[in-house]
Amino acid sequence: MNLLKSLFEPFSCQAGAVILEQGTPAEFLYLVISGAVEVSYKPYDGIPITISHIEKGGLFGWSAVVGSEEYTSSAMAIEDVEAFRVHGSDLRKFCVEHPEAGKDILERLADGVALRWKDAHKQIKSLLVQGISECQN
Repeated sequence: MNLLKSLFEPFSCQAGAVILEQGTPAEFLYLVISGAVEVSYKPYDGIPITISHIEKGGLFGWSAVVGSEEYTSSAMAIEDVEAFRVHGSDLRKFCVEHPEAGKDILERLADGVALRWKDAHKQIKSLLVQGISECQN
C-alpha cells in the first residue's frame, strides 16, 4: 500500500467543473475521497447519456489504465470533489512490477466499470422506448 500511495496526487475541484472530457487524452485514474461526479457518454449521433454517479470510494477515468489514448466518457463534478489521481501509465507499471497487488487493483476496476454499463443499459433502453413511443404518436 505504501508503494501504491506514493503514485497518487491530491486533486480537488468545485461543483460544475469538468474533470475530464470524452475524446481528450486519457491520462489519469481518479479515486473520489468526498463529493460526487457524474460520468456521461455522448454517442456521435445523440445526446449525452449519464453512465454513473461516482461518490466516496469510487473510481473513474479507467481509460487511462487500460491504455486508451482518449477518455471514452466525460466526468463533471456535481458536488465539490476531493480526490486522488494517478497517471494510468504509472499504475500499469506498478501492476507489472507487483502482480499480486495489480490483480486486486484490476478486479476493483472491473467491478466499477461493470456497474456503470448496467446503469447505461437501463438509460439506453429508456431512450429507445421513448423514441418508439414518439414515432407511434
